[in-house]
Amino acid sequence: MLEKSYASSEVQLVVFKLGKEEYSVSILQVQEIKRITDITRVPHTPDYIKGVINLRGSVLPVIDLKKRLNLPQQVLTEDTRIIIVKVDELSVGMIVDAVSEVMTIDQENIDSPDVVAGSVAASYLSGVGKLDNRLLILLNLEEIIGVGQEVKVV
Repeated sequence: MLEKSYASSEVQLVVFKLGKEEYSVSILQVQEIKRITDITRVPHTPDYIKGVINLRGSVLPVIDLKKRLNLPQQVLTEDTRIIIVKVDELSVGMIVDAVSEVMTIDQENIDSPDVVAGSVAASYLSGVGKLDNRLLILLNLEEIIGVGQEVKVV
């Protein structure tokens, strides 16, 4: 999995927070980051699909990443953001608590996801980055967004 997602020796990541933990996705999958906006709820969708937004004339599904990962919910704040990502030709917004930085990490500092024991399903992880005193959880967006195909129906 790591070889497919991160082929070069260095990886650029967008780092964000969900609760107190730091997560990241490849910058190559990120289209843009925007402030939280009005989200229109769509009936009969899974609870982690928050609804849809209008982004410059395109209707995009928005998922609540904390709900998708079975993490405790928090209220939206001034720091809450929607990260617009593109996975397999599908653009999707993900609600996160805050976006903190863009960083480059060496491939050697990324371990396989099975070193993490926590509440997030292992299939949703693509690796764990080690930086000084920090651990960075790298998410597998293909699995998070593609599972069940519910998001594509919206």
